[in-house]
Amino acid sequence: MSRFEKRFGKYAISNLSLILILCYVVGYIIQLINADFLLYLTLNPYEVLHGQIWRIFTWVIIPPSSLDPFTIIMLLFYYNIGTSLERTWGTYRYNVYLLSGMFFTVVGSFVWLLVQYLTGGTSSNIEYISILASVYFSTYYINMSIFLAFSATFPNVQVLLMFLIPVKVKWLGILYGLVLVYDFLFAGNLVTRIAIASSLLSFVIFFVTSRSHIHMTPKQMKRRVEFRQDIRRNSRVTKHKCAICGQTEDDDPSLEFRFCSKCNGNYEYCQQHLFTHTHVQ
Repeated sequence: MSRFEKRFGKYAISNLSLILILCYVVGYIIQLINADFLLYLTLNPYEVLHGQIWRIFTWVIIPPSSLDPFTIIMLLFYYNIGTSLERTWGTYRYNVYLLSGMFFTVVGSFVWLLVQYLTGGTSSNIEYISILASVYFSTYYINMSIFLAFSATFPNVQVLLMFLIPVKVKWLGILYGLVLVYDFLFAGNLVTRIAIASSLLSFVIFFVTSRSHIHMTPKQMKRRVEFRQDIRRNSRVTKHKCAICGQTEDDDPSLEFRFCSKCNGNYEYCQQHLFTHTHVQ
């Protein structure tokens, strides 16, 4: 547990994936009532600088695609993988991952606006193209980053492609990555490139900082936690400790701990990792 997590972890928002989907529901309702009104909610940096501050926050309710059965299935899928990441990483780290992607997207939109001014755009011209560009600064690529993080964390999990073909999620992650690289290098314009880069920056940071323990087994994670605790010379003896995250009853008195009967050895897990860990054979 990092120093920042100890200090700010209590402010982490639980079920952030569900909240994001509920934002989409609000967006779809607005779209059905008055679709043109959504243009007043998009992430338009030009309008933000002219007083429409609410756009910094309201853009997250813009639906990633039109409402149809396939979209509903995809939203349920992203909810499931987002919830799995939150249970595995912990609420605080998942909050940091998702909210940093949103923050980088906001920053990217203003970077795009700055480029327009530096390349000689006039105010009237920039005002018009900002309306068109704001559509690209959405949560679409942030959702892609959630899938990429899931494929990196659980590479051997199988999903049914088109509900028929079983395929490991790591291959879908590689395919998605190649599509994003192609869109960035060849298919997209400037606003697309900035939107992709800013939205996926959180995944790049995650992959770089987590590459040393993405594929750790519970036994390796347990040794890592014990090593760090030995360095801190924590002499307090606790009755329960999770083999994945190292949390004890001192960290959160409301946590429940259980031993896993399928693991080869006495490995105890907290309620967040009891059903998501890899069994030790």
